[in-house]
Amino acid sequence: MVKPFIPQLVYVEPGALDYPLGKELVTKFEDMGVEVRETTSHNQIRNLPGDTDFQRYRIAKSTLVIGVRKTLKFDTSKPSAEYAIPFVTGCMGHCHYCYLQTTMGSKPYIRTYVNLDDIFEAAENYMKERAPDPTRFEASCTSDVVGVDHLTHTLKKAIEFFGQTEYGKLRFVTKFAHVDHLLDAKHNGRTRFRFSMNDDYIIKTFEPGTSRQNERIEAAGKVAEAGYPLGFIIAPIYLHDGWKQGYKEMFEKLESELSNTAKKDLTFEMIQHRFTKPAKRVIEKNYPMTKLELDESKRKWKWGRYGIGKYVYTDEEQEDIKDTLGSYISTFFPQAKIEYFT
Repeated sequence: MVKPFIPQLVYVEPGALDYPLGKELVTKFEDMGVEVRETTSHNQIRNLPGDTDFQRYRIAKSTLVIGVRKTLKFDTSKPSAEYAIPFVTGCMGHCHYCYLQTTMGSKPYIRTYVNLDDIFEAAENYMKERAPDPTRFEASCTSDVVGVDHLTHTLKKAIEFFGQTEYGKLRFVTKFAHVDHLLDAKHNGRTRFRFSMNDDYIIKTFEPGTSRQNERIEAAGKVAEAGYPLGFIIAPIYLHDGWKQGYKEMFEKLESELSNTAKKDLTFEMIQHRFTKPAKRVIEKNYPMTKLELDESKRKWKWGRYGIGKYVYTDEEQEDIKDTLGSYISTFFPQAKIEYFT
């Protein structure tokens, strides 16, 4: 079982100690015996321990920065939600294919923000602009927020904040099973709790540092029992020998774990594996022994957001994925909604 994340090293940005959560976290980590350093800015973090890029990368992924979120203009988050809400950036997982490897660049450490009231106030303004239409906020665009929340309880506060709103809805997705502290949150049905699920081979081969398939499925059962609307992101859908059987077994296990009540309001999002040329370079540098198939000649080239092209599966392979996984969902979860395939 993957243990809950504990940072090896913590940095504190100026201003973070002006907030109660900042003080609370520094005290918590000092009491745990974790080294806490001050930094003028996360951009100034230099000289992380390690003799090689490989070692420094791994230490960076277990470094936590306690900071203040200055940019309160939220990015859009289609097709999942109207806006991305920033609580955390960076992730402690080591998924070989992850796009955060390129977006986080040379700074793959985790940052958690302590000025929650400012973030909530910005969210309220976005809700007012769209009212009476509901506004969905995605909390996991740049992180796996559950992976650090047992330490910060930021997400729990957000769940309860959105539980009291009239027009706001919160969404997030996780690969971690450390959810017990979130089960008693007063969510009022306004947060959709989603798990990233995949077949056993993919989780074991490409997702080190995350909870295993059976742990995620068990956690999903707990979340459903706590009355949260539940969802699953099947991503990245990756073609390998035996993939159809692997995904079928995954759906069978999910079906046997979830109650009939949970199955009535269930969503699925499906995202095929894709990569860009910059991502391929970073992946091969950070995970030189990866078995991830990154052969451009086997893929279809597609324009992506911001003018960056990406390599996806061929049209024929995409149809096979949609037909196969779509039939599994309709068989095991006939009441579920497939939100999109991309």
